[in-house]
Amino acid sequence: MKAICSLLAVLCSICLIYCSKKGTPPAAQPGPGVPNDPHGTSTCHTQLSDAEQVMLFPADNPWNKDISASAVDSASGQILAAYAHTGVFADFGSGLWQGAPIGIPFVVVCASQPKIPVVYRSNAYDGNYGDESDPGPYPIPLDAPIEGNGQGDSHVIAIDKDSGVLYELYNASVNGGHWEASSGAIFHLHSDALRPDGWTSADAAGLPIFPGLVRYEEIVKGEIPHPIRFTLTKSHIRPGHISPARHDVNSSGGTYSLRFGARIRLKAGFDLSGFSASNQVILKAMKKYGLILADVGSDMYITGAPDSRWNNDDLKKLGQVTAADFEVIR
Repeated sequence: MKAICSLLAVLCSICLIYCSKKGTPPAAQPGPGVPNDPHGTSTCHTQLSDAEQVMLFPADNPWNKDISASAVDSASGQILAAYAHTGVFADFGSGLWQGAPIGIPFVVVCASQPKIPVVYRSNAYDGNYGDESDPGPYPIPLDAPIEGNGQGDSHVIAIDKDSGVLYELYNASVNGGHWEASSGAIFHLHSDALRPDGWTSADAAGLPIFPGLVRYEEIVKGEIPHPIRFTLTKSHIRPGHISPARHDVNSSGGTYSLRFGARIRLKAGFDLSGFSASNQVILKAMKKYGLILADVGSDMYITGAPDSRWNNDDLKKLGQVTAADFEVIR
């Protein structure tokens, strides 16, 4: 009997040890800027929604201007005529497209995030605009997501939630322990200060990208309080820019073309009732803050951040809204 009891005791001990180990949850994997991150020593834990707590420029900044009552350009119809029947296309969504998240991703960091050197260079995709860029280092973790997984414009964005500073790179890649890019820009989001006139940024227009992105957290809040970034083909853009844009495009666009920084507004009488609640948030922003021309791309493409909560089929319904439903702001 003692032998049997001893055997049972041993078996129970083994079971307790095994069950204890099996029931222990796996250690959390550190992300950018948390302890044990090889690219940083910050003790700050962040999530993407923290970006919504950062003030995006002072209240009097053009990025916060309500243009719902602004005057219409007398040539509005002629300017939009060339692509009047082109529908709005949401260049963002959930899931993957050609293996990459859909949209321009970003990361949120803290003031203690270590800064990484940036080397400006040209490559097969584009040239070197380092002479119009803010020098590094930038507090962008080396494992930060790159737009398109490094294909195409390859934007990389980090927003410091503590200091309210935005860091953006264009045509970026990681090389060893540093970033390489064609251009980069730093924006102090608590200031109205502009970049030097004539300078590009991570965007062709010399504008910040992040403030113009449609983000799902804004849908959750029920309001997009800023203009939405959009693109046109080069033939529909003319040289010149409107503040806060700082850079021109080398294009053949004529008199009836938009300049970088131009705003177009969804007409006040456009009926929103047939759209989902999520799309109505986007369309209301188009009526109040409009779209701001920021880069060369496909006509009437609007930009946002990837998020698993987007309904891609629903976003496609924005294509029912065409350029003819907008008016150019003078």
